[in-house]
Amino acid sequence: MRLLLVEDHPSLAEAVTDALRRAGFAVDHAANVDDARTFVAGTDYDLLLLDLGLPDGDGLDLLGEIRRAKGWPAIILTARDALPDRLAGLDGGADDYVVKPVEMPELVARCRAVLRRPGGRLGTVLEASGMRLDTAQRRVTYLDRAIPLGRRDVGVLEHLMRRKGAVVPRTVLEDAVYAIDDAVTPNALEAAISRLRKAIAQAGCPAAIHTVRGVGWLLDDGPDGAS
Repeated sequence: MRLLLVEDHPSLAEAVTDALRRAGFAVDHAANVDDARTFVAGTDYDLLLLDLGLPDGDGLDLLGEIRRAKGWPAIILTARDALPDRLAGLDGGADDYVVKPVEMPELVARCRAVLRRPGGRLGTVLEASGMRLDTAQRRVTYLDRAIPLGRRDVGVLEHLMRRKGAVVPRTVLEDAVYAIDDAVTPNALEAAISRLRKAIAQAGCPAAIHTVRGVGWLLDDGPDGAS
């Protein structure tokens, strides 16, 4: 899952970004409206998390722009706690309205709750040959035994499982799993795929990840899996 955080307070932005990344999200951070528009123009996001009082504009106007153009779910994170502000935010297209200060575990839970709603990307369990990925808990198992994976490897596996049987291009995986400011080596995805293959094989799961040279990767049930 990839999120865009629009927040001009540096320390809060850092705290939110750290909490969300520990929870398994890839997070891009924009400190103002102009930067947010740049991110939105070039990247697809699963959720928007934005402040209202931004240095170069109002977050509510930005929310309206993005909702009309992209339709992404959104959570407002702001110090404005008056009832008219909350009503304006929810009526303006926000899926949730969170008043600062907020505990990070609660904010992460609210992000997950919005993404579990109908049309969201969380709350489902993906399966392939007995391997199950709980997209909310970020837990992977095979025949009820846990398969230990890092958060980014889980993100790669999730996108392969969502498109099981189809080739997932490299660019799609990179956009989904890595934030813009992540330090990503040229062979980061190859390394992640290698770790996934090893972990899946060690668990005894027949699911297989195939390389399609020059394009990307494909996950299927493998020679012994049920299709």
